[in-house]
Amino acid sequence: MELPGLGQHCSESTCKQLDFLPLKCDACGELFCKDHIRSDDHKCGSAYKKNVQVPVCPLCNAPIPIQKGEIPDVVVGAHMDKDCKYNPAQQKQRIFTNKCSKPGCKRKEMMKVVCEQCGGNFCIKHRHPLDHNCTGSSHPISKAGYAALLRASQTPFDSTGAIGVPSNGSQQHNRCR
Repeated sequence: MELPGLGQHCSESTCKQLDFLPLKCDACGELFCKDHIRSDDHKCGSAYKKNVQVPVCPLCNAPIPIQKGEIPDVVVGAHMDKDCKYNPAQQKQRIFTNKCSKPGCKRKEMMKVVCEQCGGNFCIKHRHPLDHNCTGSSHPISKAGYAALLRASQTPFDSTGAIGVPSNGSQQHNRCR
């Protein structure tokens, strides 16, 4: 042996390989070869000290703060015993609770869709005043709604706009004919 003083032996009990560039585990501080440097490879007992993941409670889905050096399973277990805000009745709550006000319609929506004219709550299919035979004011509050009602009451080519779309689908300019 020419250079017996160089290098270190791997700290893994099954390896003990002489390594000239040993690596130091930043969790336990022992020296390892390239094959055993990962915490999983040498079954590091101090790996939890370097784990920077935040555990989440499996019941209430709240992140659980842990101090450096604490074991996450123990902290989550203590949270579940004392501070957990899990409510089993909360999972039974229904999402689709907004029933359509149109007679005969049984659809429900996640969000309220309120008519600007009559104030009724309707499904997506009956949200427009023409679709639910609205009994509110004669003119909608918004200008866009008023324009939509005007367009619905007119024939397709009554307007004097610059672009008309004939029944064959091609666009043509009215003033260039």
